[in-house]
Amino acid sequence: MWNYPNLDPIALDFGVIVIHWYAISYLVGIGLVWWTVIIRNKIYGHGWTNQSISDLVTYAVFGVIFGGRIGYILFYDFHQFISDPIILVKVWQGGMSFHGGLLGVMLASLIYVKRTGNNFMATMDLIAPSIPLALGCGRIGNFINGELPGRVTEVPWGVVYSGEMLARHPSSLYQAFMEGAVLFSVMWLYASVGRPHMAVSGLFLFSYGLIRCFTEFFRQPDLHIGFLAFEWLTMGQLLSLPMALTGLVILVISYRNVSY
Repeated sequence: MWNYPNLDPIALDFGVIVIHWYAISYLVGIGLVWWTVIIRNKIYGHGWTNQSISDLVTYAVFGVIFGGRIGYILFYDFHQFISDPIILVKVWQGGMSFHGGLLGVMLASLIYVKRTGNNFMATMDLIAPSIPLALGCGRIGNFINGELPGRVTEVPWGVVYSGEMLARHPSSLYQAFMEGAVLFSVMWLYASVGRPHMAVSGLFLFSYGLIRCFTEFFRQPDLHIGFLAFEWLTMGQLLSLPMALTGLVILVISYRNVSY
């Protein structure tokens, strides 16, 4: 077992401007997504210009920020929002939802393709293999912030957080590895050869949904929510199960050569 290192969440403090490691983790993740999408576009000849990819990533960034925040409020803190609606803009207090961010990215991308005439699902297939890089960076940011503590454990690598005597799973690091490194490797290899239209997007939804459902078993549920049912079902699992099923349906449709 080891003690949480009490990392300072503030990377740079200029007085009136404070830069947090969590913000840096987002910027690094966005940069990696942009870079790897450009690489895939060049290798596999998807026909996008560097400028169009940059424009798409810009739209997606706004989708992540607004969708992630709104999703957190709706899925995890709606009661607090009803009593104090101003918390919606208090992003410095933390609170971002992956599922909300994903919906935000999809909506932002849909707006972009409507303006440019690109195909929506082809666009999703283009960016899906790179998204795990941003997820992994975000989870590292969670760990630096001391967020997402795991459930109590006796495993040798358990982490003792400040003010506690019991060790917990370092669930944010589990998720950084599974949602980041593992999922990126799977998606990159899968997309490295020709796949049916929508298949890459379908695999991402299916794989992430399964991974998130698994890693949630090591993550402590939000204290103000707790377990939703059966003393094990968490909000993250409730949101990820439909995501996995949707991905599976898209994969089946894709391999049957059905498109809309």
